[in-house]
Order: sequence, then C-alpha cells, then structure tokens
Amino acid sequence: MIKYGDYVLLTDTTCDLPAQVAEEYGFDAMPMVFLMNEKVYHHYLDAREMKLDDFYARLRAGELAQTTQISYQDYFDYFEPYLDKGKDILYICFTSGLSGTYNTCKIAIRELKQRYPDRTIRIIDSSCASVGQGLLVYLAAKMFKEEQPALEELERFVEDTKTECCHWFVVDDIDQLKRGGRISSLTATFAKALQIKPVLSVDNDGKLVNVGKIRGANNVYDMFIKKLQRDGRNLGEQTVIIGHASNFDGAEELKKKVKPFVKDVKISEIGPVIGTHVGTGMLALAFLGERKFEM
Repeated sequence: MIKYGDYVLLTDTTCDLPAQVAEEYGFDAMPMVFLMNEKVYHHYLDAREMKLDDFYARLRAGELAQTTQISYQDYFDYFEPYLDKGKDILYICFTSGLSGTYNTCKIAIRELKQRYPDRTIRIIDSSCASVGQGLLVYLAAKMFKEEQPALEELERFVEDTKTECCHWFVVDDIDQLKRGGRISSLTATFAKALQIKPVLSVDNDGKLVNVGKIRGANNVYDMFIKKLQRDGRNLGEQTVIIGHASNFDGAEELKKKVKPFVKDVKISEIGPVIGTHVGTGMLALAFLGERKFEM
C-alpha cells in the first residue's frame, strides 16, 4: 500500500475549480492549452496567462478561440519532477469522451514507468467535464487531506464515485455554438428569437449529450432545482458546485435557490477550455446522484 505523503494528487484545469481550492486541499492541476488570434495560452487555475474576464470579453467581441490536446511531452515534463522527488502519482484526467488527452497521457506514463520503474503512476478517466470533474476532484481532494488514505484507497473512491457525478449545463451563447459549427445559422436565428436555451449533460461514457431545450431565463433555475431534487441523493449532506461562464449574477441567483436543499454550495467560473465551446452566459450545476438524461 502506498501511504499518504508518498504520493501526490493531480488533475488538469478542465476541472474548473478556483485556485484557492487546490491550495487548500493540496492538489495540483496541469494547465490546458487554448489559442486566440493564433497565440497559444496555457490555462492555469489562477488564470495567470489570460484572466477570465479578458477571455470572455474577447469572445463577446467575436474573437475565435480554439482548444488543443495536451501533448505527450507536456505530460512527460509535468509528471517527471514528482517522480524524480520519489513521489507516486494519482492523476484524475479530463474525460476521454471529449478529448484524446487521456490516451496521450497513457503513452507518456508507459515511457515514464520505464525510466522510474520503482514509482507508481495511476491515471483515472474521470468520465466528467468542467464542474462535474471539479466535484469529483474536490471530493477526492477533501478525502486526501482529511482522511489521508493510501493511494489505492483513494483510487477506489474516485472510480466508485465518478459515474455518480451529475452534470447539467444550460448554454446561453447561441452565437458561440454557431461559430463553433455545432448548430446552423438558421437554427441559431430561431433559437435566439424564441429565447431557446440548449440543455446539456454528460453521459456514463463521459460524452456531452444534448438533453433538450428550455425557453426563458426563469425556467433555467426551475430546471436545475428539478434535476437536483429528482436525481440527487442525501442532498442535506452534499456540497454542490455551480459553474458559470462570465455569468456572476446568474450563478448567485442559482445559489440562492439551491442552498436550501444542500449542505454547501461552491461557485466556480468556467475556464477557457470549456468556455471556448459553450460561450458566455452558460450556467452549470454538478451534484452527486443518479445520472439521468431526460428532461
């Protein structure tokens, strides 16, 4: 058994957690890459290379953003210093259902194990995205700090918990979906005219699924509460996470409505990697329960 203190807990910044949470619970997050105006940026949890206000302002102005996978060399360079210091690694990775980074990481790990045969490196496909991944990482990090489990015990907890992380996203920026080629210009025009907002979730394979649509801002909050009450378990004992893409007022309003049902609510702003695809205004809620994919 690999004891607490002999290993590190790592993830990547698609977890969309605040930097303070990582500092408080003692995990690290590998930066993810995005491009704007052909310039490459690395997104850290503290958004040191581009502040999130700037990123979303540029999206609103019509500037295009692109995302790219973490490279083999990036993984190698990120993991090696920990191994060189004699630490083992438990890494919670962005879902393979939305990115090839998981498979790239496995290639880097095979090479690193040849160089460091006495070290253990475990990678978990989170089957989660954004604040869903954030919730999984938060729960793992809380256990890591407070219970100080062996690596194998924490790994089992993450594997057992990941498909209980329920994700609900409501997209507000129809134009961003159109620019990204996810909907047609005609569909976008009708959606905007009728105030239709797509509702998305993440299935058990970690893939984004279009669940349905709702009309009007007030119905967004009602939908989140309905899903929380229908699918959540032991709500009074839960910490849930609200995510938003430059939608502070919406996140605070959702928090007011969610708070009576749960133990605690954390709010986190969505980073550029996810924000590139969902655009500004998106709201998300992640909680533990049974994943269901119908309205």
